[in-house]
Amino acid sequence: MLLHIGGFHLAVDSDRSTPWHRLVPQTRLLCALVFVFATALTPTGHWETWALYALGLAVLIGLSRVSLPVLLLRVALEAGFVGVVLIGTLFRPGGTVLWQWGMLQVTTEGLAVLGSVSFKALLCLIMLNLLTLTTPVPELLQGLTRLKMPPLLVAILASMYRYIAVLAAEFSTMRRAAASRNLTARPQGQRRVIGNMIGALFVRSYVRGDRVYQAMLARGYSGAMPTAAAIRMGPPDRIALGLMVGLAAMGQLLWFGV
Repeated sequence: MLLHIGGFHLAVDSDRSTPWHRLVPQTRLLCALVFVFATALTPTGHWETWALYALGLAVLIGLSRVSLPVLLLRVALEAGFVGVVLIGTLFRPGGTVLWQWGMLQVTTEGLAVLGSVSFKALLCLIMLNLLTLTTPVPELLQGLTRLKMPPLLVAILASMYRYIAVLAAEFSTMRRAAASRNLTARPQGQRRVIGNMIGALFVRSYVRGDRVYQAMLARGYSGAMPTAAAIRMGPPDRIALGLMVGLAAMGQLLWFGV
């Protein structure tokens, strides 16, 4: 969810006081993972199951009082990237051919797959953006640590979040320097200039990363990021997790036809 870093304040709705915000970070992470896996594992064409999940997600959005304009903007930005990948499913063979041009053909099977995958992706994006809007990144990392995620992976995520703004600022500086030297005036030479900038940025990031790592070792870094005091899951967390598991189970039973 780093497509819209901006000022590095992802959790714009983290200061609210709602039942969702009062859950510990690991509970919110588990609820999001259960929802995403249940949605993604539902086979093609089971719209009633996704309608049930969408209803549960709408209730969660209402309880969390998340900013709808911000949520919709983020989902729209990410959906543009996801849509480029999903458009290929439209030309899947099978079913009745609705349109054909040479080797390309649109079939009923392709439309069903495209609609199903798009709806699943939309639900998952909304859920994950709801999580990042309401939970600060340090709390998310702490929740991942409490859930026994490999410490090295947590450290990589923490470093990426912490220093990606530095890399963005470095690239912006290089771009201004190239523009001030009139290196990007000709469209023919822009590819070479941008390629050189990306290569130089890679070298600089590698060197800076090594310096940062050496500084961390000098300050006592032992391979694991420091964490705050443990926050245990209470009765509200167990109830919330049970409700999410129940929602996922109901949806799966619905498409099983039980």
